[in-house]
Amino acid sequence: MGEHGKSAAGAETGDAAGTVAEVRVEAASGTVVETAARAAAGKAADTQTVRNARRCGHIVLIGFMGAGKSTVGRWLSRKLSRQLLDTDAMIEAGAGMTISEIFATRGEEAFRAAETEVLTGLAARRQPVVISTGGGLPVRAENREALRKLGCVVYLRVKPETVCERLAGDHSRPLLAGDDRQRKVESLLAQRGPIYEETAHLTVDVDGRTPEMIGEEILGRMDARRSADIAHAGY
Repeated sequence: MGEHGKSAAGAETGDAAGTVAEVRVEAASGTVVETAARAAAGKAADTQTVRNARRCGHIVLIGFMGAGKSTVGRWLSRKLSRQLLDTDAMIEAGAGMTISEIFATRGEEAFRAAETEVLTGLAARRQPVVISTGGGLPVRAENREALRKLGCVVYLRVKPETVCERLAGDHSRPLLAGDDRQRKVESLLAQRGPIYEETAHLTVDVDGRTPEMIGEEILGRMDARRSADIAHAGY
């Protein structure tokens, strides 16, 4: 066998200095197996995607209740090593009561005003975070403008039947209280869908997909947007 010959398994071998081959092929199955070099290259590419995402400021997830904003937000938070903030949780903490209690005692308009106050506070944060928003937060025009200024706004688009399936045992949603949930979901989605799309920089469909699949698409598309912006700027 020569200095850079092939082993019995048909894989490129390294030289005396320890050069690592890009791939090796297992003789029994013909399966291509990643070596450390290729794995490292993939990790580097993944790291660059994450680095680009970090340069895009806050990642803001919007969409209807049950779309998976909190779940996808947790995945992005772990992937990017960022804090996850939930606007509904922030409002509940500030008011000392649940969203349902706020609706019942103060009314929806008071809750919407609290959402606007939370956005004002988030705008002052310099460290990029992942933000999961309440389903109705973009309804106010002033909130839509504030959301887009925060960073990259991602609309998680979901079908009515998926919402009803996911929220079947959840009775904590004031706007879905009572009978005929399906009709209420369809009506609200019809009203809010165009608002979500108007507000978002990116729209991602979530039906039948895992949080990882959704999160990877978000990061990939953010990476592509940044690359396009750099190319357009002539850097």
